[in-house]
Amino acid sequence: MSGQPNPRVGLFVTCLVDAIRPSIGFSAIQLLEEAGCRVEVPQAQTCCGQPALNSGDEKDAAALARQTIAAFEGFDYIVLPSGSCAGTIVHGYPNLLANDPVWAPRAQAMAAKTHEITSFLVDVMGFHTKGRRLEATATYHDSCAGLRELGIAAQPRALLAEVEGLEMRGLEGNDVCCGFGGTFCVKYSDISNAIVTEKAEAIERTEADLLLAGDLGCLMNMAGKLNRRSARTRCFHTIEVLAGRAGGPAIGEEG
Repeated sequence: MSGQPNPRVGLFVTCLVDAIRPSIGFSAIQLLEEAGCRVEVPQAQTCCGQPALNSGDEKDAAALARQTIAAFEGFDYIVLPSGSCAGTIVHGYPNLLANDPVWAPRAQAMAAKTHEITSFLVDVMGFHTKGRRLEATATYHDSCAGLRELGIAAQPRALLAEVEGLEMRGLEGNDVCCGFGGTFCVKYSDISNAIVTEKAEAIERTEADLLLAGDLGCLMNMAGKLNRRSARTRCFHTIEVLAGRAGGPAIGEEG
């Protein structure tokens, strides 16, 4: 748990949330403030550099890493509504800058205080979801980076279990990739489509009202496939449900 009663948190919004689903960013601010944090959103933030890193462009990825570190290293914690981008900062930055005597220790210090939001709320702040109610059934997909790079699995489920009226249903292959994978879905579109088709079939078998996950990229990929199959399941980021913001259009639906 945090030794600080009101830590100063820098919210890294992420590119996709900023451009496509700002509701997730507002949900993050709301939950962090309910947990007692002082939240700021540095205007200097841009991309974390993950697309460049995954494509082998380490020069540009390192430049973005240095820019992000400079913008955020003054905060007590850095929190992101994405296991994928958080994993880039926690694991990618120290590796990218390992041979830079100036930036390597700064990258390591940044990594040590960077968290995906559900793990931060549970593991650092000891936060509990209170006063939330949603009459629905839902299933949960574990995103690859959050699960494998950061060990996030129990935290979102613990928070969702506290939402009154929400019935969680198990998802066959919950820990199997959805086929998104950032640039993977562009480079290997046929393989990606086959993977997400299997994922959609598993989601439909749950007959759940909602599909929840912690990365918008994965959710957009699965929502697109479910919509094209005319499936009834609607997709939301986990923290939209936790913040009581799942009453509007789902991901992929017109507002």
